[in-house]
Amino acid sequence: MIAVREVSGTAEVQGPPGRFEEFYAAHFHGLTVQLFAYTNDLGQAQDVVQEAFCRALARWNKISKYEDPVAWVRRVAWNLATNKFRRAQVAMAFLRKQREERVEGPSPDRVALAAALATLPENHRRAVILHHLADLPIAEIAAQENVAEGTVKSWLSRGRTALATQLKEKRNV
Repeated sequence: MIAVREVSGTAEVQGPPGRFEEFYAAHFHGLTVQLFAYTNDLGQAQDVVQEAFCRALARWNKISKYEDPVAWVRRVAWNLATNKFRRAQVAMAFLRKQREERVEGPSPDRVALAAALATLPENHRRAVILHHLADLPIAEIAAQENVAEGTVKSWLSRGRTALATQLKEKRNV
């Protein structure tokens, strides 16, 4: 009779040498082929069959007395594969729900504006963006940039003039 004793977290087989090992060697391949046909994934089939044999080893004293111990291992492997499949389905359903909505790309006008803004000097670009997109008043922009309000007004004027010229040229092309 074979006994299983846990030593330092690993199972150690005691008893007549080779009985479980022979059982494993005789049935691992056949069970793997069966589970591969069920899962269509050789790695997963090998994993669940291996796990089923590990569980059988831990209960070998009882399982070895069954009329058909292979049926027990097969059932455990089949259940493990089914559970993995169900968990994968739940995970995929969750992931499908987490998908972001598809957002349309920027309009041609937006692309043209971004390209025109990129050609402005940095201080003019910042002033135009802060004033027209962030809706900041000239006084706040001046305080943020640590310049006089007149300077911000100048940047805005020059920036808007350059943008108008750029966008006009783009439309004429």
